[in-house]
Parts: sequence; structure tokens; C-alpha cells
Amino acid sequence: MAKSDEEKIENETVEDMNNALNSEDDTDIDVNKADNTQEDIDDETGKTGENEESDENTEKAETSDEAPKKDKKDLLIEELNDKYMRTFAEFDNFRKRTEKEKAAMFEVGAKSIVEKILPIVDSFERGLATVSEEQKEEPFVSGMDKVYKQLMTTLEEAGVKPIEALNQEFNPDFHNAVMHIEDENIGENIVVEEFQKGYMYRENVVRHSMVKVAN
Repeated sequence: MAKSDEEKIENETVEDMNNALNSEDDTDIDVNKADNTQEDIDDETGKTGENEESDENTEKAETSDEAPKKDKKDLLIEELNDKYMRTFAEFDNFRKRTEKEKAAMFEVGAKSIVEKILPIVDSFERGLATVSEEQKEEPFVSGMDKVYKQLMTTLEEAGVKPIEALNQEFNPDFHNAVMHIEDENIGENIVVEEFQKGYMYRENVVRHSMVKVAN
């Protein structure tokens, strides 16, 4: 075999070996690419699973937050119960207001009657004040005195009572000063004489006491 042929064969052999090595490198690159692609797919799949799980949790939370829907029967019962409670409260307020108004009207009416009776009491007191000690034993005078005492007892039981005035400190809420005197022996602003008795019906003044006050 000629030398040139040997060199040719040798060159072909070297070229074939280089091609084989290059082919192996390409195969490794393709395998690496395939591995990387599979990792990317796995990452995307994991992310998708996580997103789906997060969406499911969100839907569950939203579902749990929603109040259960009531049927028409329950809604009607609540509406009727609310109307009943409002009507009951209005009626109770009306009852209390009516009772208060009745009590106020009764107080006004009773006070008006007491005012009309007081002049009769004054007449009894003035008439009995003129009776002498000898006349007090007479049947007529004794009878009038008993009627007067019965009248005063009845008024007291009804809540009518006289206002204390004599020797008391003057109080414009209960006393009506019609005269003033200067007297150093008497304390200042003291009632020294009562011209007409004053009366109260329960806590209300029916008539002020007509008095004389020392300054």
C-alpha cells in the first residue's frame, strides 16, 4: 500500500472519531434540555396546583362567611313579631300616659273642690270664734262644733291639711304677707299674726296663708 493511501485512511479515521465525539456532545445537550424542560413543567404544575388549592380555600371561606338564607316563613314570623313588639310598646306608652293624665285631672278636680269648700270652713271658724264660754254648752253651738270637726276630719283624710304659719319664718311658697311691723323683740321675717288659714292638698298649695310679718 502506498504511503498516500495510508495517510488518507488515517485522516478519515480521525474525522470519524471527531464526528462521533460531536454527536455525543449533542446528545448530552439534548438530554440536559429535556431535563430542564421537565423541571419547568413540574414547576408550572406545582404552581397550578397551589393556585387551584388557594382558589378552593377562598371559595370555602366565602361560602362559610355567607349567612344561611332564611325561607319566607321565617321572614314572615320575624316581621309579625317585630310589629307585635312595636304595637305592644306603643300601647304601654299610651296606657302610662293616660294614667298620668287621669291622675293630673283628678288632682286638678280635687283641688278645685277643696277651694270651694274652704270658704265654708272659714265661716265655721269665724262663727265659732264669736261664741262665748257660756254659749259653748248650748246644744246648737255644740252641734255646730261637731259638724265643723267632722268636716275637718273628712278633709284631712282626703289629703287636705292647714299650713303652719304663726311664729314660723315667712316663706313665700306658703305665705302671703299683707302687713309688716317693726318689732325688735321678734325675730326678723317671722309671722306674728295669721288673718286667714292656708291649706294644702297633698303636695300642692290650695290657698296661701294671709299673714302679718315682722321685719
